Amino acid sequence: MLFFLVTSLSFLLFLKSLPLKPLPPGISDVRFLPLCFWKELSFTPISKTNKKEIFGGVSGFSSIPHVTMKQGICNSNLDNLKESDGHISLLDLPELALDCVLEKLPPSGLCTMAAVCSSLRERCASNHFWERHMRQKWGTVLGPAAYREWQWFIASRRNPMNSEARKPQGLIKFILHLWPLLWFSSKFDKANKEETASPIHDSVMSFYLALESGKFWFPAQVYNRENGHIGFMLSCYDAQLSYDHQTDTFQARYPPHGRRAVAIETGVPWERLRAAPVDTSLHDLHVSVCLSDLHPGDHIEIQWRRNKEFPYGWWYGVVGHLEPCDGHENYCHCHASDAVVLEFNHYTPGSRWRRTVISRKDHRETGSEADGFYGGIRKLYKTDEIATWKKLWPREILD
Repeated sequence: MLFFLVTSLSFLLFLKSLPLKPLPPGISDVRFLPLCFWKELSFTPISKTNKKEIFGGVSGFSSIPHVTMKQGICNSNLDNLKESDGHISLLDLPELALDCVLEKLPPSGLCTMAAVCSSLRERCASNHFWERHMRQKWGTVLGPAAYREWQWFIASRRNPMNSEARKPQGLIKFILHLWPLLWFSSKFDKANKEETASPIHDSVMSFYLALESGKFWFPAQVYNRENGHIGFMLSCYDAQLSYDHQTDTFQARYPPHGRRAVAIETGVPWERLRAAPVDTSLHDLHVSVCLSDLHPGDHIEIQWRRNKEFPYGWWYGVVGHLEPCDGHENYCHCHASDAVVLEFNHYTPGSRWRRTVISRKDHRETGSEADGFYGGIRKLYKTDEIATWKKLWPREILD
């Protein structure tokens, strides 16, 4: 202990003897700035009882030593954070540096920063910051149909004469109470008193938050629908989906099959979802453009429906060999024949669902009420698509 005290005292005397110059005013404050931005932020639904918690989390930045971080208020003279008494504020950063900081924030961080002031609100709502988050989380399940649905939803909100446009008012209220994004708390109460809800902004941020809320249903496709029902193994069907952020799963609503009512499935994981690979309606025949390029061993998806009142689903299969062919690659001429054999090897040999033959030159919807109707074909070129189907392969061969 005595040795430690003597050593410490000697070190302090040495530091005092060094000709150290004081740092310029304000520079000493900068070292605390990164702590401000990397602080963990949480967000909860805003209500009368917890609005203070949300905005308290933002104003909590000011507790960091020497950093001036003022909470935004809907007042023009307080919108800009000013430098005072040598202290540095967030908006004093160069635009490039500020953008670099905001790019590192998760969606919850951007939402919290948007509640500070009008300047940060506009900056944090920029598509530039949200496109990456949208692409990373939602890119695999959103296709052209989902974006069209969103555009229709935006257009319906902008038409006050459309009675259907008033239905999504609960969505707006939900979003506004869930994240402090586009308006301050003083505007929430005002918006609730108005007869018409505030319009949704056509931005990537609004789209992202509408998806996260679960109130916006979007079209996509589900593998092995209805919890892997045996009648839908190795198929992929269109559905309307709603996200549940608490379980990180989806609820799916499948269109009616003839007289059969709408089927609903809950707890659908991300792994069983995809965006529609082709922009074809579930009742329309897909135009096959790959027929001349089909060879034995190729992986394909083909439209199939039980009868003509049902919507199409996409079913996985492979191109097989014709009956006289032994499969030897040096003697196989199946690719030159007009007849193309399609095999569904998850069914037992001899099953009526195991094989079908289509015409390469003049393929249309073929089939019967007994065996169903086969529609358009798309060849699978991407290894990740093929790998997804193989992961869904049933444990037992089907009859």
